[in-house]
This record gives sequence, C-alpha cells and structure tokens, in this order.
Amino acid sequence: MAEEQARTAANTVLVAAAVGAAYVILRSPSLRRVTWQLARAWVSGPLVVWAGQEIRRAWETSAPQAG
Repeated sequence: MAEEQARTAANTVLVAAAVGAAYVILRSPSLRRVTWQLARAWVSGPLVVWAGQEIRRAWETSAPQAG
C-alpha cells in the first residue's frame, strides 16, 4: 500500500468515526448536555489561553528587529 493510499484510508476511517460519534451524541440527550458543557469549558479555558499565547507571540514577532 502506497503512502497516499494509507493516508486516504486513515482519513476515511477518521471521518467515519467522527460521523458515528456525532450521531450517537445527537441521539442521546444526556450526551448532548455533557458535550455542550465540555465545549463551553474548553472555550472558556484552554482556548482563551491558547489565543492569548498566539497574540503575544504575534506581537513579539512583529516588533522591529534591533541592529
């Protein structure tokens, strides 16, 4: 199996798994609530930290070079 075929197969399996997981989550009210709570926690925590780090890195990179 060539590398390109392996990548295509892996991507197909990942998409199928994601669609299956989304179907199960959407069919179950309790899983929908848990998923929503986890998404809100991620948006208010790690996402904010990551965005702050990226903004700081961009700010420092955009500074004029000394010398």
